[in-house]
Amino acid sequence: MTLIAIEEHWILPELASALKAVPRPDESLVLNDFGDARQRLEDLDEGRLAAMDAQGIDLSILALTPPGTHPLPPDEAVRLSRAANDVAAEAVSRHPTRFRALSTLPMSSPEHVVDELTRAASLGHVGTMVYGRVGDRFLDDPVYDDFFAAAAELGQPVFIHPQLPSEALRDASYRGFGELTDLALATFGWGWHLDTALAALRLILRGTFDRHPALRVVLGHWGEMLLFWLDRADSLARVAGRERSVSDYIRSNFFITSSGMLNPVLLRHTLSVTTVDRLIFSTDYPFQQPTREEITTFLDAFDSDEDRRKFSSGNAAALYGLDR
Repeated sequence: MTLIAIEEHWILPELASALKAVPRPDESLVLNDFGDARQRLEDLDEGRLAAMDAQGIDLSILALTPPGTHPLPPDEAVRLSRAANDVAAEAVSRHPTRFRALSTLPMSSPEHVVDELTRAASLGHVGTMVYGRVGDRFLDDPVYDDFFAAAAELGQPVFIHPQLPSEALRDASYRGFGELTDLALATFGWGWHLDTALAALRLILRGTFDRHPALRVVLGHWGEMLLFWLDRADSLARVAGRERSVSDYIRSNFFITSSGMLNPVLLRHTLSVTTVDRLIFSTDYPFQQPTREEITTFLDAFDSDEDRRKFSSGNAAALYGLDR
């Protein structure tokens, strides 16, 4: 059975250096010492292919690791977004049967976002990855509406990936335990996911999908906790004047990926909220590295070979227009 993974991270060394110079260098976890993650992130050739082979992954969709170019000043964000998209396209051209890529966009320079999305799509990028906030500007800010319109028109799915909560929110909610625990609480332990769920929910409440019904958004980590609170979130749509419930937008405009969290309990809950046609496999490489055996065991949790095929490759191929 073909296996396509859609959230497989990499990093541009020049971008990593630029991020170290921003006022909040812990904006990116990869700037810290997390084992061999940095080496794996920089490898877009044989080492990564070997890791894919060991896991049984046929095709990886490459995505720049957080925080992308979001924290950078506008001019630098434009330059390094273009550079990252060129490097990713070159990697795909070297390994056309094994890689595709999501584009990186200069979201701190809103007037350049659509141009770079369009250019990256012309290079063969099959979608894009963004984050829920740029500085104090939320993703649902009206300055990004042209971006969502273009993404819908170009058929470029938008993956909203976690990032660090704002400094003010970290002060209010995520500090007081010690540097590493504070960082973990604000990132993979809790804050990342709540922040991303909020970004998605704000897009719904802002009417983004009413204006752009063809827009497709991807959420990792089984929906970033949003899918587990829809009983309460649904009431927000009425208050905000939306004609449909939050659950309805989730079922019609969102795709959900596993991000290496291969837990059948999470799968069963997700299937109680949306359909198997909206679920996609990913490992969140290299931060999660499930073994081939763990992946195979998880796939056994699906009810049929057809459902397994949809999750492992069919839905990704349809969403991203892949040739496989």
